[in-house]
Amino acid sequence: MDADTTGEGSVSVSESLSIARAEINRLVDVTPDDVEAPSELSFARNVFVPLTTACRYTCTYCTYYDPPGQASLMRPDEIRDAVRIGADAGCTEALFTFGDDPDDRYTQIHEQLAELGHGSIHSYLREACEIALEEGLLPHSNPGDQTRAQMEQVADVNASMGVMLETTADVQAHGGPRAKSAEQRLNTIRVAGELGVPFTTGILVGIGETWRDRAESLLAIAALHERYGHIQEVLVQNVVPNERWQADPVPVPTMRRAVAMARAALPESVSVQVPPNLSPVRELVDCGVDDLGGVSPITDDYINPDYEWPALAELRDIAAMAGVPLTERLPVYDRYVNDEWLSTRIERAIESETEAGQRFRSVLDG
Repeated sequence: MDADTTGEGSVSVSESLSIARAEINRLVDVTPDDVEAPSELSFARNVFVPLTTACRYTCTYCTYYDPPGQASLMRPDEIRDAVRIGADAGCTEALFTFGDDPDDRYTQIHEQLAELGHGSIHSYLREACEIALEEGLLPHSNPGDQTRAQMEQVADVNASMGVMLETTADVQAHGGPRAKSAEQRLNTIRVAGELGVPFTTGILVGIGETWRDRAESLLAIAALHERYGHIQEVLVQNVVPNERWQADPVPVPTMRRAVAMARAALPESVSVQVPPNLSPVRELVDCGVDDLGGVSPITDDYINPDYEWPALAELRDIAAMAGVPLTERLPVYDRYVNDEWLSTRIERAIESETEAGQRFRSVLDG
């Protein structure tokens, strides 16, 4: 959105959130020389489960969505097969994704949900999370914009959740009759804080935003974390060329500066993540990156299908080049596990004497 002045010293980024101009100016001036390199790099092993490629939005850089008539719904047996293979491969996370409110404009998705006995995609997401837990994985769901009622419906069966803020700016890449709303994204992040859900968010670099827009977006995330304490990691993700987005790749110096800004904007406890299949990680680690995200040994990155996940050996090489250890983590960060953040259902999964519970605890114990 276009920021409105709410006073001489602040800028409004949403109806309930303002950022001090001095903080924006400070962050815009940050360079990689102003931040420190990490003491370690972490990652999670996941299986990527795209429940549907339907989405109410048509962002011009996105290859994830399929138009109405072409998108379908993964069936429960397909979900179970995928997460079972993931558990057998040593994964700890089931990453569930789908487009924002896919049952908003896709008749076929409505019909498929009804056939499966569900009145909404969030009702079905809950079943999918239950399947993942039964098969020995911790769900992490990233279903886009959510109302409080939607998030409440699935929060207790997720170890963590997420949505990319992307930007607080109005950009042409979000344009059209169904444009993404920064207000809705920020509200989703706020609702997660109110519900005590460990949360992942981030910015997208290269979709038409300015440096001030990046600073405002990062500071908005930081302000919400200061209020609720629930942000576990922030992605700095570069948009990449694909069949729908033909712009040049984001230059490395731009990414270095954006990552440094994220590190400077956020508390030390909040990780800064870059996706290793999309970003030149080796050239970014010294700018404050300390996490490489969820990496799947068995499934594609369905949001960026042209960009394969790196093998674990490559992650080790990145860490070795940076001179830091590589550690595995769960989809929920350690500090949230023993601090009354998790639901009883997720706590039971981690504490169980099953093979999955032992795998979760072995990751926690390092």
